[in-house]
Amino acid sequence: MNINNLRLPAFFCCLLFVFSCNTGCNTGPKPQEQTNVEKKNVTVNPPAFNSDSANYYTKAQLDFGPRNMNSKGHDACGEWLIAKMKKVADTVYVQKFDATGFDGLTLKSTNIIASFNPQATTRILLCSHWDSRPWADQDTKDRDKPILSASDGASGIGTLMEIANAIRTKQLKIGVDLFFIDTEDYGYSQSLQGIVNKTGDPENSFCLGTQYWVTHPHINGYKADFGVLLDMAGARNAVFTREMGSSFNAGWVQDKVWQNGQQLGYTNYFVNQNTPAITDDHAYINQIAKIPTIDIIQYDASSPSGTFAAYWHTHSDNMDVIDKGTLEAVGKTLLYTVYQYDAEQKTAQ
Repeated sequence: MNINNLRLPAFFCCLLFVFSCNTGCNTGPKPQEQTNVEKKNVTVNPPAFNSDSANYYTKAQLDFGPRNMNSKGHDACGEWLIAKMKKVADTVYVQKFDATGFDGLTLKSTNIIASFNPQATTRILLCSHWDSRPWADQDTKDRDKPILSASDGASGIGTLMEIANAIRTKQLKIGVDLFFIDTEDYGYSQSLQGIVNKTGDPENSFCLGTQYWVTHPHINGYKADFGVLLDMAGARNAVFTREMGSSFNAGWVQDKVWQNGQQLGYTNYFVNQNTPAITDDHAYINQIAKIPTIDIIQYDASSPSGTFAAYWHTHSDNMDVIDKGTLEAVGKTLLYTVYQYDAEQKTAQ
């Protein structure tokens, strides 16, 4: 995901009115059945989320080295993720496919979908990408070398892996799918000038794994009630704002997650500030798969990019930036949201 993606595609142009909304307004379509469910009071008792475990899984990915496309580290990490998920999930779907990079390179790609309660028709989709950036194009040195991508990828996967462990301990009536997205960060940005010889589309050259999945889902006709994407969701002092693409396409989901995070005591993380739309994986899930999906992504207006944290696409994105408190805030909030939705469905019946 790339700073140039703040140049909004046509389907986000109408989002500009979000800035005129009051904080916390719900701008997304809200199905009638969800409105009715939300009016019922439910008791939510999610299993524990272990931030030490999430931190371990984050580091374990970095121990393979950079997971940039077509590298030994990428292939080894992918096999490890598949093996780990087969131990805890009910079903694991592995999508092997070739994607074409903006430079014409064939990228050997693997999407991994770990499913819990796969027979359930009511489902939640939780996503993060596991590949790493092949270049440190936002750095001042070694810009042509791959980075470890600790927060920008590995932290989200580490959080989802620990969520998988938690779900395994307490049965759900609904289904949950954990989507480990590949080939997200092999995209063109203007900062690659002087590093690579070819140029590309700065918008659609990213998120290639998701672009493949939305047209080739792991199950024909796959649907989920809503989705949550994690991107740069594990760094110290992270602030997660209300990204406009999420607000417009899945406002009721954003409201639910932000309210839950604040209720659980994480008001410093989940803040009621509207910020511009970003063409991240959730944009394709919203617009093509038609699953209302939000992006939990760190926003930092004080950084050099004015949007993404200072470690973004640099060699500084290593374990030094990862914070167990942030992993806990995100992981506990997501687990609470999953089990809250499960309780709401039971109450509605």
